[in-house]
Amino acid sequence: MEELNEATRRFIEAHRRDDIARLALQLTGRTDIDARLALTQIEGWQRLQAKVPSWAAQPDLRYPPRLSLEQCSGEAAARYKVRLVQRLVSHRDGMADLTGGLGVDFAFLAPLFRRAVYVERQAVLCRLARHNLPLVGAPHAEVKEADAVAALDSLPPLDLLFIDPARRDAAGRKTVCLADCEPDLERLALRLLDKAGTVLAKLSPMLDLREALSTLPHVAEAHVVAEGGECKELLVVMQRTAGGEPLIVCADGRLGFHPSEEAGALPHYATQPHRYLYEPEASVLKAGAFRLTAARYGLEKLHPNSHLYTADRLVTDFPGRTFEVTACSGMGRAQLRTLLGEKPKANLSVRNFPATVAELRKRLKLHDGGDTYLFATTLADGAHVLLVCRKVSASGPK
Repeated sequence: MEELNEATRRFIEAHRRDDIARLALQLTGRTDIDARLALTQIEGWQRLQAKVPSWAAQPDLRYPPRLSLEQCSGEAAARYKVRLVQRLVSHRDGMADLTGGLGVDFAFLAPLFRRAVYVERQAVLCRLARHNLPLVGAPHAEVKEADAVAALDSLPPLDLLFIDPARRDAAGRKTVCLADCEPDLERLALRLLDKAGTVLAKLSPMLDLREALSTLPHVAEAHVVAEGGECKELLVVMQRTAGGEPLIVCADGRLGFHPSEEAGALPHYATQPHRYLYEPEASVLKAGAFRLTAARYGLEKLHPNSHLYTADRLVTDFPGRTFEVTACSGMGRAQLRTLLGEKPKANLSVRNFPATVAELRKRLKLHDGGDTYLFATTLADGAHVLLVCRKVSASGPK
């Protein structure tokens, strides 16, 4: 572990919030400061302050190069895994993280277990882990510098194995297919289950969830984890005792269903939008709860492929955004001008519609922003419409 000299330490403390590019120029020619180390520490703190604030609050934490910071879990996602493991793993004697990385997930899970093993093949990350993990609540961590697959044979029987397969190829390009990740989870799954009763795998949010459910063995649950309206992770839980249909969970744990429930759901379709329009959050769409959402919340769908819902009543616990419909317009520019004025301004979304947002904005001469929301969509009878809405907050329409 590289030591910070006093000049480098003072520079980091003084410029922690400054622009990295400007700092790099400022450090040109300085011999009293380790420029590379200082910039890595400052950039690491800036990135982790928003992503894992409890770690950034540790003054002695050391940071890795940018890629490891980009790939690590955020704090909210790590805490979600803690709740998941607390519910699913009753006996918590030992666990191992086979792809330790920066160690965020490991550090949050490790305190749940008497023994916790961090496995990572990159020596620099292992050195960082030995320094950082005692600072963030995992003083009992055992750090092993090894390949995930090779480490399996040396590990004792465990209660939990956590794995986050690398999602970049040899050229650094992102991969989204399960078979393209490394290690190959499909080929390794049964070996993992021989070692631990529960395997928790973190997968790319771009991955086809149905593919994972059909190719991985003994899947008990699959979770779509979202933050800030964006899907961040797919979590797949495999258990030796799992049989039958997996449970799919989304909306921060508020909506759970089995694939057969979605397949068997028979939603009603609205002939026209009602007073309220419901737009499901990203995790619901990623989970594939298209028809079930209507049935579960007593809503009508606008169209089989629109994935927008409507009702005359306000559903306060809907997993997504709620709008009050003020008008349903055709596609004519004159109609829109009548509704929005001579210089129309609105937030535009497209759902199951034969045009992009950019194309519609240009065609309608629509400016972005304001308190009005437009949804270009298709109704059950095939009609293309613009729904003019205003957002509904917890206290009522805005």
